[in-house]
Amino acid sequence: MPPGTPFYMTPAGATALQAEMKRLWTEERPKVVEVVSWAASLGDRSENADYQYGKRRLREIDRRVRFITKRLERVQVVDPTAQTRRDQVFFGATVTYARGDDSEVTITIVGVDEADPDRGSISWVAPVARALLGKRVGDLVKLRTPAGAEEIEVVAIAYPGA
Repeated sequence: MPPGTPFYMTPAGATALQAEMKRLWTEERPKVVEVVSWAASLGDRSENADYQYGKRRLREIDRRVRFITKRLERVQVVDPTAQTRRDQVFFGATVTYARGDDSEVTITIVGVDEADPDRGSISWVAPVARALLGKRVGDLVKLRTPAGAEEIEVVAIAYPGA
């Protein structure tokens, strides 16, 4: 994403990130520090697997904590339940669209860190989401796919709490 682009996220996504950070910092990191301290007290660290793997895990935890901290500093929480224009596709919408082969696909547009295509949650910067943003039920949308252009039709739009 270009620099300066906000990190949109649903309230649930922001809460999940905050919970992950708390878990890493208050639960997991202290346990690993304890193992590393114990391993260091044994003496020779060069062949001490507990020490080496513990130090590696500490670096991973610290890297993830830094990443989450930077994300949370720039996050813009967008609550889809507060959306007043529910007839259009915006961030947080659950959209059902029909493909050319008459199959229907239902997706929810979420933040980059919340995307899980296997569960039907796609990032707002994904090509499908970008094509659907601002559309209404019945609108036809040209979507570029690796297989070529495809025309999809918006069938339904829903927001949580509606």
